[in-house]
Amino acid sequence: MTDANVAKRAAAYAAADLVEDGMTIGLGSGSTFLFVLERLSERIREEGLAVRGAPTSTATAEAATAKGIPLVSLDEVTRLDMAIDGADEVDPDKHLIKGGGAAHTRERLVAATADELIVIVGEDKMVHVLGEVFRLPVEVLPFGWTHARRRIEATDCTTQLRKRDGAPLVTDNGNWILDCAYDGIREPAALAEILDATVGVVDHGLFVNMAGRIVVANDDGDVRVVC
Repeated sequence: MTDANVAKRAAAYAAADLVEDGMTIGLGSGSTFLFVLERLSERIREEGLAVRGAPTSTATAEAATAKGIPLVSLDEVTRLDMAIDGADEVDPDKHLIKGGGAAHTRERLVAATADELIVIVGEDKMVHVLGEVFRLPVEVLPFGWTHARRRIEATDCTTQLRKRDGAPLVTDNGNWILDCAYDGIREPAALAEILDATVGVVDHGLFVNMAGRIVVANDDGDVRVVC
């Protein structure tokens, strides 16, 4: 296992161990979250843990089903006890950039329904300022997307349409992703407010004031929790 995967697994296992019997939880997306599913599956088998998961993506739903984790749709519940998910960047105020896996719109819906969003990351994801390295994903409607792009670029960024196999990547919601390069996002709340009000934008990867505990692991597998 690579050093990066050691960190991912350590953080994911520590977060999965926070799940209590009888909980209904939000299931995040991405490579790190697969380790959460691995640990939850172990706990179901070994401890008889009773848990239900509301998945944030089709890929997560398929992976959870394969591991024997019972699922529930978000529309079937009024609240979630917690959500667990990764992040692409975390700043000192626990604001996040998410969306590297193009699932941030559903991830935000799930996180907003949960009593607490537990974020799992490696030490390399902890940054002083969001957006200096990682591009901010913004989900846009395909219809008129070039007009949305111009409005987004007016926030002082350059944009790149995310593609897969030479064609625009299509999200689970049927939309496209613009990856936006900023010279650092020093006021995430202000930018989030502008993007929220931008015509043609479905959602974006800025998670402002949404995170609870941040479970951080290094390449040696040492874990710390930022509250």
